[in-house]
Amino acid sequence: MGRVWAIVVAAGSGQRFGGPKQYRPLAGRRVLDWSLAAAAAAADGVVLVVPPAEVGRPEPGATTVVAGAATRSGSVRAGLAAVPDEAEVVVVHDAARPLAEPCLFRAVVEAVDAGADAAVPGVPVADTLRRREGGVVDRDGLVAVQTPQAFRAAALRAAHAGEGEATDDATLVEAAGGKVVVVPGSSANLKITRPDDLVVAEALLGAR
Repeated sequence: MGRVWAIVVAAGSGQRFGGPKQYRPLAGRRVLDWSLAAAAAAADGVVLVVPPAEVGRPEPGATTVVAGAATRSGSVRAGLAAVPDEAEVVVVHDAARPLAEPCLFRAVVEAVDAGADAAVPGVPVADTLRRREGGVVDRDGLVAVQTPQAFRAAALRAAHAGEGEATDDATLVEAAGGKVVVVPGSSANLKITRPDDLVVAEALLGAR
């Protein structure tokens, strides 16, 4: 069944975007198609997690399609349940990051193979950070974390066993005592959040 499996999370409603952004067109394909293609290039199988109403839609880029849950963590657990027990490494990627390239998937997998329980891409924080109540945050040592994130399969399953909630899976693994390492991310690994982000993403794809 393969040693490395990927879960592409595409179950969000896109409230901030104004609709399901994962199905919007981007450079001749849907947003999620770019994410599926990158995941498939680096994994032996891909589980696509979609809104429940979309489960019946054909998705030739995915090995398996499952219904998501009300939360991101719940959707990851739904995808994880479809990953074969034999998988040793699981990569979780947000479909809303269509510019992640296969080399980034491979980098996080290699970090897990080297001994980490989890590996996440990170880029240095360039902006000045200020607390709402006042005071600047020292950005030295801070990184903005991206997906894809890779995990030792057993560590990810154990971290999700308690059905906890977090904005990313590395947080759950770390809370369970797992070792998380950061690999260099990409400034071009844009997350689609607002409609203007599609314009930027298309320009970045055109520059490749």
